Amino acid sequence: MPKLMISCFVALLMAIAVCAQTDSESLKQQQLELQREIEELKTTLSDSKKQSRASIRQLELVKEKLRLREKAIKNINRQVDILEGNIGRSKKDIDSLKNRLDTMKSQYARNIVYAYKLRNNYEFLSFIFSAPNFNDALRRVNYFRSYHKYCEEQVEAIKKTRQILSGKINGLEIARREKDAVMQKQEKQMEELEEEKREKNAVVKTLKSREKEITRELAAKKKADIKLRNEIQRFILREIRDEDNKANGTIAGTAGSKRPITKKATHSVLANTPEGIRISGSFEKNKGKLPWPVEKALVKLHFGPNRIPNGQVITYNPGITLETEKGASVKAIFEGDVTAVFPVEGTWTVMVRHGKYFTVYGSLATVNVSRNHKVSGGQVLGTAAANDDGYGELEFILMQERKNIDPAKWLIKK
Repeated sequence: MPKLMISCFVALLMAIAVCAQTDSESLKQQQLELQREIEELKTTLSDSKKQSRASIRQLELVKEKLRLREKAIKNINRQVDILEGNIGRSKKDIDSLKNRLDTMKSQYARNIVYAYKLRNNYEFLSFIFSAPNFNDALRRVNYFRSYHKYCEEQVEAIKKTRQILSGKINGLEIARREKDAVMQKQEKQMEELEEEKREKNAVVKTLKSREKEITRELAAKKKADIKLRNEIQRFILREIRDEDNKANGTIAGTAGSKRPITKKATHSVLANTPEGIRISGSFEKNKGKLPWPVEKALVKLHFGPNRIPNGQVITYNPGITLETEKGASVKAIFEGDVTAVFPVEGTWTVMVRHGKYFTVYGSLATVNVSRNHKVSGGQVLGTAAANDDGYGELEFILMQERKNIDPAKWLIKK
């Protein structure tokens, strides 16, 4: 029985330790990945500062570095919480093992006293032969055998408990040293965070002095955005008109048709078929879980109004402008049908329909698809064209019918 109880106790302690160890190892791997990303951003930012003056790109790089640094600090805080939890549990386990060991020693001491009283053969035989009958005498013999075995098990249980206790004490010391090391890392990360905040403030100060100049630099983008939005609206209107014509049993109109659009009071004309309803619903269910259209992406300009901190709006973005590697593969974020492929200011744009939703991939150097082409999620649509700084760039826009919505809310969080 003592052996079984100790085995169960050990199994419970090991199960708790394995769970805590798994969480700790996962956080350590995340920390290494975050540190790698921070180092990459440091290198990119350093190169950018050498090549050009302060820019929106540099500001976004610094902000991204700050975001990753804060994430790394939160990761370390979770590691500290796990270590403190481990230390607390170890202390409780040690106290429990000490109490168990004291109890086992007391029980064993009583057994030794009892065994001492029956130390000679005369007392043993007297006890056996005083039995009223043969069966009772046999039971008394078996009792002594079991009692002897029980005492041996007690000795083994005490030894095993001592070993477990020693291991727990050593583990506690290791956890304490590990916590001290993690706390030192946390302190260093906090110092880095403060330095990066100062770096951000310096970039913002420089950008404010160049606010008018930057606004002029973005004039070309504003011009391209107007053309892009007009084309998007034109093709969406064509899709609505074609669906409206189909619903009314007429021949689908062309992009330039002047036929009025029939209004649907109950639901979107773009999702009035079983397939349209299915894909629209599936797209909505994946909100916040959709993949990014490029592997490595820095949000250079966010959706809506973009401004230098505490400054005036410098541009209004219909989607998000992503910076990536030059020639990076641009992928569809969800299954759908290619609605249009068209040029804007020297680059290509691909528009994919997902029921009543549309995703637009602009500023492409090359295109791999054509109109009416069915695409699957993750399929390569083309490659990112280079911007003025020599980096790849993608204009990514999300539409719900004719309304612009923020793509960042639909993509999986980094």
